Amino acid sequence: MSPISRRHAALSGVVAAVVALGVAEPVAVLTGPRSAPLIAVGGLVVDLVPEPLKQFAIDVFGRYDKIALLVGTALLLAGFAALLGLAAARRLAFGLAGIAAFAALGVTAALTRPGADGFDALPSLVGAGLGGLTLWAFAAGPLRADGGPAGPATHPGVPEPVAPPGPTPPPMVAALAREGEDPDGWEPSESGGDQESRRRFLRGAGLLTGAAAVAGLGGHWLAGRRGVSAAREAVTLPAPAAPAPPVPAGADLSLPRLAPYVTPNREFYRIDTALVVPQVDPVTWTLRIHGRVRNPIELSFDELLARPMVERYVTLACVSNEVGGDLIGNARWLGVPIKELLDEAGPEEGADQVVGRSADGWTCGTPTSVLRDGRDALLAVGMNGEPLPVEHGFPVRMVVPGLYGYVSACKWLTELELTSFADFDAYWVPRGWSAQGPIKTQSRIDTPRARSRPSAGPVTVAGVAWAQHLGVRRVEVRVDDGPWREATLAPAVSSDTWVQWSWRWDATPGEHRLQVRATDAAGETQPERRSPVAPDGATGRHTVTVTVA
Repeated sequence: MSPISRRHAALSGVVAAVVALGVAEPVAVLTGPRSAPLIAVGGLVVDLVPEPLKQFAIDVFGRYDKIALLVGTALLLAGFAALLGLAAARRLAFGLAGIAAFAALGVTAALTRPGADGFDALPSLVGAGLGGLTLWAFAAGPLRADGGPAGPATHPGVPEPVAPPGPTPPPMVAALAREGEDPDGWEPSESGGDQESRRRFLRGAGLLTGAAAVAGLGGHWLAGRRGVSAAREAVTLPAPAAPAPPVPAGADLSLPRLAPYVTPNREFYRIDTALVVPQVDPVTWTLRIHGRVRNPIELSFDELLARPMVERYVTLACVSNEVGGDLIGNARWLGVPIKELLDEAGPEEGADQVVGRSADGWTCGTPTSVLRDGRDALLAVGMNGEPLPVEHGFPVRMVVPGLYGYVSACKWLTELELTSFADFDAYWVPRGWSAQGPIKTQSRIDTPRARSRPSAGPVTVAGVAWAQHLGVRRVEVRVDDGPWREATLAPAVSSDTWVQWSWRWDATPGEHRLQVRATDAAGETQPERRSPVAPDGATGRHTVTVTVA
């Protein structure tokens, strides 16, 4: 194949893939967005990818890790599709076999998602069918770049047309051509038919790609229209029977680059395994509390809202948060105490784990004793004065002070199952994470930023510190290897939230290293030794290097 033919063949494969994915999106509007091939396969990748690679993605992309995964999956698919196009140019059956393999992967991924049924296979099947038809049209059908497989028509008694004389290659070129080689420096001129075939090929590729893109974007838009944003806006939250204590004056130092004491909803971190946000209708939502309980309970959303509500400020942290990271936030939550519901259900002897199950099948395992020890563990329905944002768990999620989110903060909650740690491992445990994850005491320098260039003289060093459900007793800062200096702690609502701190530094010119450490109310100081986030949270002291001008 000439270089131009190879490019056309690769392009035909990519166009076929775009058609397959674009057509699948409108079909997935009917069967659910998780059944779309790209989303279904991406979800399978999330479940099967090795844990170090998954953590690498979180470290590099943070809250954009899902977008990075989808883009990466699409790029890999484009490369695979180009290879299918090249294979189909040699033999169509090879390309169609690749399309069939892709369909099988999409169907398998869709049907293995929790709660899937047979209809979830339709997007992959319909998309693969039209993708295969597109590949045939470009590789063997009317849109072939070389004008199609058939040569000039011949009839008995009618002489075949004689091609007009073309340029005669030099003798050496002719000899190489007879050897089957494609020498540099000489190509036969294209006929008008070849040029018209290639123009038709490119026009067809452009039109089909554009139509598939419109179909895909339209399907995505329709899926959004079928979401639960309108249902969320219609929810009226009840007034709390136990309002949150007011934020003390001075709790927020309002310094540039310092994280605010209360994190706005739009800035609150989001780390989960859902490539598409579950759309859970509160009208049909129910919560089952079952398993090893004496009195199973089932509640509707209206029944949950009718219960006395508690409002509390609680800081949540992700176990993937590196030392100095931003996968942490503080918000005002409204919800029903989990302890009251568990007391009504009556856990049986030995039921030491409560498994929260999400609408998309994700699970987390929380110690039953923690949920009943008096802390403000909530089934939250509100966040900072409004119904939960859809991406943060609407209509109901768990909020548990003192535990990392992977063992407590189940979003889009539909079940609480009483079991034991000996009998069930939640989602992250078989993947190498600890079954129980109390939040470690940590502190962070927000200002000055690393590699910044503050001016000599008074410099305010400030940040946040947290010791969930214990409270921060002391924060200390040191410059280079000098003595530790105690920072000033701002007031906080409770021990369940982080606290801002500040320290005045008389900065001298040159490069300096600033380090911070916190001590919790039990007298434990965060260790200096660095450890990774796996299996139960990072340790170490946040350090930034600045150059004072």
